[in-house]
Amino acid sequence: MDQCPYCNISNPGSWRHNNLISRGFQDPEQLVKIIIYTNAGMFILSLLFSRSGPGLSFNPLSFLSPDNNSLLILGATGTIPINGLHRWWSLVSANYLHGSILHILFNMFAFNQLAPLAIKEFGSHRMFIIYTVGGILGFLVSYFAGVRFTIGASAAVCALMGAILYYGKSRGGGYGRAVYSQISGWVVSLFIFGFLVPGINNWGHGGGLATGALLGFVLGYRERKKESFLHKTLAWGCMFLTAAVLVFSISIGIVSLLL
Repeated sequence: MDQCPYCNISNPGSWRHNNLISRGFQDPEQLVKIIIYTNAGMFILSLLFSRSGPGLSFNPLSFLSPDNNSLLILGATGTIPINGLHRWWSLVSANYLHGSILHILFNMFAFNQLAPLAIKEFGSHRMFIIYTVGGILGFLVSYFAGVRFTIGASAAVCALMGAILYYGKSRGGGYGRAVYSQISGWVVSLFIFGFLVPGINNWGHGGGLATGALLGFVLGYRERKKESFLHKTLAWGCMFLTAAVLVFSISIGIVSLLL
C-alpha cells in the first residue's frame, strides 16, 4: 500500500513507520507511554545499581530511593558531575533519573497531564523538542546557579508548562485564557512547593519554564504553523541524542557493577 487511507502516511508498511519510536511520533498516546516507560526503566535500574540497596525509609519523600553513587553513575548532573567528571552529557540523562518513588510518581503524573495538551497544540515532534531541550537548558541554568547535584524530569515538565503558558497567552480568546489560567495555577503551586520543601531545584524549574515559553514562541503552535520537516528533524535529533546518552550511561553503570 502506497498510502494509508486513514492517516495519509506514505508507505505505511515500511520499517520506518512500524518501529516503536516512529509509531510514537504518529500516535500521541504511544509517545507519552514511551517517555514514561523510559523514566520508569531508568528508575528501576538506579535501584538495582545501588550498592546499599533501595532505600526503604518510612519517610515518604525518600522511600524506595537509589543511592547517590548509583545516580551519579547513571548521569545525575550539577557542578559535581560536570566540573569534577566533565560529564556535560549528564544534562540529558539527569532528566530521566529520580530520587524516590514519590519523586517519579509526581513528575510522571504531571507529565501525563501536560503532554497530551502540548501535543494537541504543538504536535508530537514539537512537544518532544520542548521536553528535551527544556530539560537540558533548565539543568544548564541550575548548573550556572551552582546547584551541585540534581536529577528529575521536572525541568522538562516545566518546559511544557512554559510552552503551554505561551500558547494560552498568545492565542487569547476564551479557550486561550482558560489554558493560561489553569497552567498558571500549576506554576504557582509548583514554586510554592519548591520553596517549602528542601532540596527542590527551583533554578532548574525556572530555567525549564523560561526555555519552554521561548521554544513555544520560536517553534510556533499548530494554529499558526504546521509541523515542518525542520521540526521533525529536530525531534529525531533529540530522540537519538537521548537514546545515545541513556545507553552510554547504562553501559557505565553495568561496567561499574562488574568492577
